[in-house]
Amino acid sequence: MRLRADLVPQDNLSYQDVVLVVDVIRATTTATAFLEAGAERLYLTASLESARAFRDADVVLAGEEGGLKPPGFDYGNSPREAKEAPVGGKVVVMSTTNGTRTAHLAARSAKHVLLASLYNAHAAARLAHQLATEEVAILCAGKEGRIGLDDVYTAGVLAEFLQIMGSYELEDGALTALTTRRTYPDPLEPLHLSAAAQALRQVGLEADVPFCAQIAVSPAVGVLEGRVGEALIFKRAQRPINGSQSQIPTI
Repeated sequence: MRLRADLVPQDNLSYQDVVLVVDVIRATTTATAFLEAGAERLYLTASLESARAFRDADVVLAGEEGGLKPPGFDYGNSPREAKEAPVGGKVVVMSTTNGTRTAHLAARSAKHVLLASLYNAHAAARLAHQLATEEVAILCAGKEGRIGLDDVYTAGVLAEFLQIMGSYELEDGALTALTTRRTYPDPLEPLHLSAAAQALRQVGLEADVPFCAQIAVSPAVGVLEGRVGEALIFKRAQRPINGSQSQIPTI
């Protein structure tokens, strides 16, 4: 089985099997938090305009523009806020600068698209391992077309979990991610150093960073189920994930 990590999203990328989409600060962490809060579905759109088109009494809008909640949206892109949001049984429509667009890139060709972060790293890696037949790819959202240290580190954590579960042939991107993971024993350090965290500090939302740095806390994994209009539909995985939280390796 191959293990691949693409550290920057590019339009010419294509996938033939499973893709783990990573935008740890903050879209994929926030998406996981909304699923934990009971959201029935997540609709990920590539633009704020597309998200606004879904406005309805039973729909919750969440996203960010310059790190902040866009005008007319119910929530921003904060996982702390999402975890406590009263969204049980509702559709949450999300649009962010990097993460939701990266999910759209993966969905062009992949058989399976999963939303991964440090917060659900073990559950996401395990499900990817169960679904894959040829390759697991980790696609990092980065920050506005550039490599993000936070996402590369997260890719390394995912790669480490995947190696525990099976034998993988690693390509250079995955090796780079693993090297980054092993450079920083404490996840807070690479996340705090990243450009994404620096941007949050500028808008007073740096408290989201420690939340995003939690490893393997959540069993929730968003899995692509289909499309509606310009949105990708993600639901919480119902596929049994073998093992329990007590069996999660300590890293």
